[in-house]
Amino acid sequence: MKKQDFIKGFKDGMPIGIGYLAVSFAFGIFAVANGLSVAESLLISMTNLTSAGQLAAVPIIAGGGAFIELVVAQLIINLRYALMSVSLSQKLDKSVRGFERFLIAFGNTDEIFAVAMSKSQEVTSHYMYGLILSPYLGWSLGTILGAVAGDILPAIIVSALGVAIYGMFVAIVVPVIKTEKNTALCVLLAVALSCAFRYIPVLKVVPSGFVIIICAVIASAVFAVIAPITQKEGN
Repeated sequence: MKKQDFIKGFKDGMPIGIGYLAVSFAFGIFAVANGLSVAESLLISMTNLTSAGQLAAVPIIAGGGAFIELVVAQLIINLRYALMSVSLSQKLDKSVRGFERFLIAFGNTDEIFAVAMSKSQEVTSHYMYGLILSPYLGWSLGTILGAVAGDILPAIIVSALGVAIYGMFVAIVVPVIKTEKNTALCVLLAVALSCAFRYIPVLKVVPSGFVIIICAVIASAVFAVIAPITQKEGN
């Protein structure tokens, strides 16, 4: 039964793994282009399975940013995973022990969460291990392939491919802002704040990691107050 659950989870995770391979390839190129080695790029992907967090971390690391800057940026960017893991814990079979729940929480991503929560019955630890393993391997493999490619490809091609990871985030946001006016305005406010930190002399001294934190918190807080999501909208 454990073996069958693991195989089923692994198969369910394969489409996610294939998608992750393409995205992490772009991350590998981005990391190497910012001065990280192939080994460092791979280590980041193997210990921090979050594209947004990794993208924010690389400039901070490459720029010699403060440790607290890196920690706070990761905390804010990845806070949703804590909430998702709490929700996922209610879906886990009662036989899943505490230490296993920590391992599952480590590999919990948006897509893995969605697949696990879509199951009609409770899921076992072995199913979750299989579901996580496919994306984890795809993410790690894509990173090392992209990092190696970034080391050997011409600079102009590396620069072009490096844009792909930004395209991924645009692809995530655009479908939402096309239907949700408040989300579009929130994004525009974050963009405006980011531009202010980039072009206003007195603000340009703020480290990039803190800029991400400040823009995200201010934009989210403003629209949480002026345009809160109602219970009906949240469903």
